[in-house]
Amino acid sequence: MDAAARLKIEEAVFTFIDVETTGLSPRTARVCEVAAISFRGEDRVASLAELVNPGLPIPAEVSKIHGITDDMVKDSPAFGAVAPRLLAMLENSVIVAHNAEFDLAFLSMEFERVGLKFPKLHVVDTLAIARKSWKFQSNRLGKIAAELNISNGGWHRALSDVEMTRKIFEHFIGAFRSAGAVTVADLLQKSGGKTS
Repeated sequence: MDAAARLKIEEAVFTFIDVETTGLSPRTARVCEVAAISFRGEDRVASLAELVNPGLPIPAEVSKIHGITDDMVKDSPAFGAVAPRLLAMLENSVIVAHNAEFDLAFLSMEFERVGLKFPKLHVVDTLAIARKSWKFQSNRLGKIAAELNISNGGWHRALSDVEMTRKIFEHFIGAFRSAGAVTVADLLQKSGGKTS
């Protein structure tokens, strides 16, 4: 077991992450916004929220979903300029995302494009937890938040989605703790977490 997995849940740094993209395939689409917030217990230890110039047009139908337009990103940095800060935040943390596979596939591809390697980290997916351990009417982020009475204003923008994911995660953590989870390893085992 690695050092991160041995940490008590309240001692570990959890980095909540979300990306908005120009499409659904990491091979052909690009990241146009990235947000990440790191917490140790109740303490926010780092945050990043950055529009990213994807280097290609954002299709109108995609802009309708997240509200990000070409005009908004034209003067934003390319992913390569944001990558080192994001990498520093991710170091030695546990990633938490809703539908983590989607976000991590895009981030891995973006890191690869700028000659960096996405780090091997433990990953907790709130979507996988919702599917496995809860019976929500819908497992979409906003729907889960509504069922848990968590405010979901401004969602479908990376930072709002990250904040919402954190609140949902806190709800899940409470249940896992009641079921005996003490360490990150316990949490990963109970939540079906994996390594990126």
